Amino acid sequence: MIRTLFIAFWTVIFTGFYAVIIILTSFFTTGGETPHKVARIWSKCILAASNIKVTVKGLSNLNRRGFYIYMPNHVSNFDIPVLQAYLPVQFRWLAKAELFKIPIFGYAMQRAGHISINRFDRKSAIQSLNKASEIIRNGTSVIIFPEGTRSQNQNIQSFKKGGFVLAVDSGVPIVPVIIHGTWTIMQKKQILVKPGNVVLEIKKPIKTLDYTRETKSDLMEKVRNIILESYGKNKPLC
Repeated sequence: MIRTLFIAFWTVIFTGFYAVIIILTSFFTTGGETPHKVARIWSKCILAASNIKVTVKGLSNLNRRGFYIYMPNHVSNFDIPVLQAYLPVQFRWLAKAELFKIPIFGYAMQRAGHISINRFDRKSAIQSLNKASEIIRNGTSVIIFPEGTRSQNQNIQSFKKGGFVLAVDSGVPIVPVIIHGTWTIMQKKQILVKPGNVVLEIKKPIKTLDYTRETKSDLMEKVRNIILESYGKNKPLC
């Protein structure tokens, strides 16, 4: 418990400090690249304070000059700093609206160009997807958790359709991303934080040009099966 309190203390300090820096730099830079780099440092500080070591596999699958829709599994609060710190490309989050309501942190996300999506308002969600599509057309990748929220039991949940509508409308490839190990570090509704090792596995991009809104379910199944196959092989025993 003492260790968790130490991590929580430093997380609050790091978050407040770097959020202010992100807000300030966003007024003097364009494109969101500098705030993204600052957020990467913030994430690495949190992971270091938590004694979490990350290994990245599959970077050779990416064209660093390309842009994609990244779709990772989601089982822990630590999925976000792991992706922010160790996915070495520029991207913007398509994140739940609740995060944008957090004082200072939420405004920093907004200034950095991340996209708020209201999961309970269809019209607002469509507007968010349109904004994400515009960001992609301007040459920046987007991350979206296809499950919508964290799993409560470590298993991969059913996927939401919004990200796949975005993919087929934009024609941008989807990159399945599998995060191994964060469940044992901090589960949903768990307070204690444990040290551990995480593997960030990046799969080959999946072309979306051959799919339409009518066939997006086939695309969704293909992405989910890739994540299921890899995650199932490496899922730790509880």
